[in-house]
Amino acid sequence: MATSTKSTGRKTTSPKAKSTSSPVKKTSATKTPARKVLAKKDAAKELIDLFEDGLKDIYWAEKALTKALPKMEKNAEDKKLKSAIANHLAETQNHVTRLEQCFSALGKKAQAKKCDAMQGLLDEGKSIMEETQPGAVRDAGIIAASQKVEHYEIATYGTLAAYAKVLKQNQCLKILLKTLEEEKKCNDLLTGIADTALNKRAMK
Repeated sequence: MATSTKSTGRKTTSPKAKSTSSPVKKTSATKTPARKVLAKKDAAKELIDLFEDGLKDIYWAEKALTKALPKMEKNAEDKKLKSAIANHLAETQNHVTRLEQCFSALGKKAQAKKCDAMQGLLDEGKSIMEETQPGAVRDAGIIAASQKVEHYEIATYGTLAAYAKVLKQNQCLKILLKTLEEEKKCNDLLTGIADTALNKRAMK
């Protein structure tokens, strides 16, 4: 206890002065509480519904890709890259046909549902071409955009194949796995083209 002396000369004790400042409270950024997403009326209720929705999604994506690939080929200058894109265009056209066969195996009419992910990837690819000078730099950008597309397709076909296996849709499974392997090979080919010399030329 602290001591103080009054005018009487006697020593008296007084309580220790308390700090008038309020303690600093730690504050954190206000967080918006997570909410459950409300399902639409036509939302998938079973795995087969989700599977069919996925087929519609990638069907749209493949058809959109058949229109985008010729533009990429025309803007590419590296001969190996142009050849790879041309070959994959032919493969993509086959992928469209295979998906139609998959719909048929399910007893369904082939139907496309806009794929927002693919639309975004194709828009990005267009932007890359607009923002790069023709030559090695643009070619490197086209490869980057193309591989993003391939990675999306690999993920999609892999997931759909897993669904088909569980659903015992063996015909669809065979079709999806065949396309999956072609997407993987295309991605590996693009990596090889970039690694051999193209990226180095883009540095100059």
